[in-house]
Amino acid sequence: MMAPSALSQVPVAVPIHTDTSSLPRSLFKATFGFCFNGSIFLWSCWLGLENYKLTVEEPIRGLHVSATSQQTQGWSFTFKFRRCKEPPLHLYKNKEPYTATIVSVERLVGLKAPGETCHIVIDHGGNVPYWEGQSYGVIPPGENPKKPGSPHNVRLYSIASTRYGDSFDGKTASLCVRRAVYYDPQTGKEDPSKNGVCSNFLCDSKPGDKVQITGPSGKIMLLPEDNPNATHIMIATGTGVAPFRGYLRRMFMESVPTFKFGGLAWLFLGVANGDSILYDEEFSKYLREYPDNFRYDRALSREQKNRSGGKMYVQDKIEEYSDEIFRLLDAGAHIYFCGLKGMMPGIQDTLKKSPSREEKAGMRSSLN
Repeated sequence: MMAPSALSQVPVAVPIHTDTSSLPRSLFKATFGFCFNGSIFLWSCWLGLENYKLTVEEPIRGLHVSATSQQTQGWSFTFKFRRCKEPPLHLYKNKEPYTATIVSVERLVGLKAPGETCHIVIDHGGNVPYWEGQSYGVIPPGENPKKPGSPHNVRLYSIASTRYGDSFDGKTASLCVRRAVYYDPQTGKEDPSKNGVCSNFLCDSKPGDKVQITGPSGKIMLLPEDNPNATHIMIATGTGVAPFRGYLRRMFMESVPTFKFGGLAWLFLGVANGDSILYDEEFSKYLREYPDNFRYDRALSREQKNRSGGKMYVQDKIEEYSDEIFRLLDAGAHIYFCGLKGMMPGIQDTLKKSPSREEKAGMRSSLN
């Protein structure tokens, strides 16, 4: 259970017959029961649970309400929320995972991409909440061949959606998964026995299939409410863009009651070629609609050349803008990395050209 803060209490009076059809989609639906004159009534409404949880102030016959009063439109209740200071962590463990349901599996890349990457939406029914930047563990079905009688090891995947999910109902989470396929270096042929068990299970899944998940786990990416005009530099390779997709949707697609983003979000994405770019349509839309708040640079290693004539990797793209990036870091910008460890030496070499900038940047990384 998350520990609530004693501050930020928000009383909300809502008539029972309130029309909820016009309320924003980024709200949670809640059902409350109460007893009056021996009769039991149920009422469903949409509530803005933006980092809040319902608490009981003065329980009345077991009701999760703090007070009641009779009005001409019917009964109304006064709710009190307390802001949660800590994110949900390890709600479901490896030995007792949650059984969720696959909603959809969509191929994200074109035919010329070296490999297949899928966007997978999972329905957790609101029972495995998470915050942006966290990960789910996935346990594929079957037996671990190295440990007969035991399940497969859990595989962690960064969540690619905000806490509300792609459908904004708080019941789904999205994963960005690249299918791991092994090719024999001598024959050049695929060896299915060495393919990634979990990634192939997820990419082969169909709507309605069950999936065991654990978590959530890991650090979070929270928008700094005390500085809505901050600069956020995000550097990703391949599926490492997953947590940044959720972060950017938080900035540009949701109406966050306690925060309106007015700063700069700058995304660097490194992939093999144009067919490998992930969520390009979504990011390009931000670029068109928020030109003053979003920048988007892509490094295509098999199609672009760096200044030296070699392949263009994400660290080379960063070097192109190094002076500007350094100025932003010196001014307090946040910088995040997510992707393959192989990109870090080049990035670190670039950052080391300016003394102490790594420390000043407040860097956070999530690398495989």
